[in-house]
Amino acid sequence: MTTPDLTALTGDYTIDAAHSSIGFTVRHAMVTNVKGKFLDFSGTLHLDGGDPSASTASIDVKMDSIDTGAPDRDGHLKSADFFKIEEFPTMTFRSTKAEALGDEDYRITGDLEILGTTKPITIDLEFNGAAKDPFGNERVGFEGKAEIKRSEWGLTWNAALETGGVLVSDKIKLNFDISAIKNA
Repeated sequence: MTTPDLTALTGDYTIDAAHSSIGFTVRHAMVTNVKGKFLDFSGTLHLDGGDPSASTASIDVKMDSIDTGAPDRDGHLKSADFFKIEEFPTMTFRSTKAEALGDEDYRITGDLEILGTTKPITIDLEFNGAAKDPFGNERVGFEGKAEIKRSEWGLTWNAALETGGVLVSDKIKLNFDISAIKNA
């Protein structure tokens, strides 16, 4: 893998969902973390290597694709207690600002919509590099993370524990591993 001059990366890209992941971690029962991911998502990037602040990102996530490795839990997350997937089948992210922080670090701010509620979030990104794959595709890769409070999007279901605390924490850690292919 080589890292070319960033101006050479300028262009429009489509996220390669088969080689990307959008996941989350949440504290459960105040003692452990549960990890999950979304299996069905799509998105686009516009990268401007000469002016990273002109870069944009757009991602759509199908909420019924949630996977925590436990079908009963996934069913509960899809229900009216959490994501109400019949009424709100998609979660979206639309960037509003991009910043170069130095070295390989970037920050993207945008609007995250869940359950019909839109709130800003900031995602810290690391540029993992660019390469031409064996099939002739020009690829770029980013790794990112963010934290949100689920209650800000109306995700408030919970259960009290006998020992104090709650079953599901309000804080959610989001993580992204994105591979995108430059459009022809």
